[in-house]
Amino acid sequence: MRAGSMGVARRQAIEQQIQVGIAFDAEDFVEVSQVHLMADTESLGEAGVEYLESIAALPEEQRRVRVPTVTDPRGIDLCAYQKLNQPEQFAQLERRTIAALSAMDILMTDTCINYQTIMAPVRGEHLAFGDTGSTIYANSVCGARSNFEGGPAALAAALTGRVPRYGCHLDRGRRGTHVFEIKNRPQSLSDWGALGALVGRHTGSYWTVPVISGIDSSPTSDELKHFGAALASYGSVPLFHMLGVTPEAADLHSLFDQHPPQPEVITRADIDDFYTSFGRHDDQVDVVVFAAPQLSMIEMLGLARRLEGRRVHHKTALLIATSPENKSACDRMGITEIIESSGAILLKGVCFYQMYARELGEANGWKRLMSNSAKLVNIISGYGYQPVLATTEACIEAAIKGRM
Repeated sequence: MRAGSMGVARRQAIEQQIQVGIAFDAEDFVEVSQVHLMADTESLGEAGVEYLESIAALPEEQRRVRVPTVTDPRGIDLCAYQKLNQPEQFAQLERRTIAALSAMDILMTDTCINYQTIMAPVRGEHLAFGDTGSTIYANSVCGARSNFEGGPAALAAALTGRVPRYGCHLDRGRRGTHVFEIKNRPQSLSDWGALGALVGRHTGSYWTVPVISGIDSSPTSDELKHFGAALASYGSVPLFHMLGVTPEAADLHSLFDQHPPQPEVITRADIDDFYTSFGRHDDQVDVVVFAAPQLSMIEMLGLARRLEGRRVHHKTALLIATSPENKSACDRMGITEIIESSGAILLKGVCFYQMYARELGEANGWKRLMSNSAKLVNIISGYGYQPVLATTEACIEAAIKGRM
């Protein structure tokens, strides 16, 4: 590949990976079995799309990815962008991106929950995952091995079929560094997100591996999804261990080379204080968002049951994002009809903060945002919103009443 006999795209990709490997003192490469590619159009811009098109224009044997590669959420739902007042130029950029990626044999799955909907990784499997939420879930819950591979790095891995062996690919990169003792088990998805945020704030480094104790029974996949997504968002952490739950965490002492450190205690009061930090105002809510991560079928059914026979307030928008596969299943099962009959907008293949969120807010006059996602409320204030974290039930009630 480096010699160029497999084409310019693979030569450029392996050269980039060699430089990354040198930077992180990697001794060699490791082959990966699948890639999860972040390449939303807001991040790509015109230059990024042109780069993808240059690869797509190469002969077939030079442009095709070497391992199964799936995509993260897109920036535009081509079936819904007009009702959200998103401009045609964004949609055109999206169409060009889809055409280029498809020419490279990349599967347009458009989801951040590929571990729930496409092909769940298995323990010890080496991956090149890009989305922080998918990476931390694959590493921690599945016991697979991946670093955070941003868009260019994940694309390079797709073209070469390998990544530099450092960080979470190494046994020593998966050893515990901190212990957190949870005194009160989280009760809701937003609680799990709040807990992830608190742990992330206490670690705050890519090279830390928090170990969670005190969880007396296994959380659900959705609970771990919200916990991991928030932890990765607030702490830049790609891996956690949860005693008695995650596959590498049989007991505390096996996770540390020396005696485990004293645990940092997190109580219910700490979680309550986290909610309070966003403020509580008896004020109009402009938009309620369920996204980041996209919703599972279980979450979709739960929202449908809470919205059935009710109507979203005329001054409030309710946006719900799920994967294209889950959207198709919701269509078939009648869940979509129940949700959309309430006035909610059901989006497929997108995630709110990747949808040109600032422009979206300006076009629709959205400022006050409410969500059950700790990850989303962490990110979205940077796009000009005033976010509030709340439970799923509280978010639905706010959407119906038009007030927080």
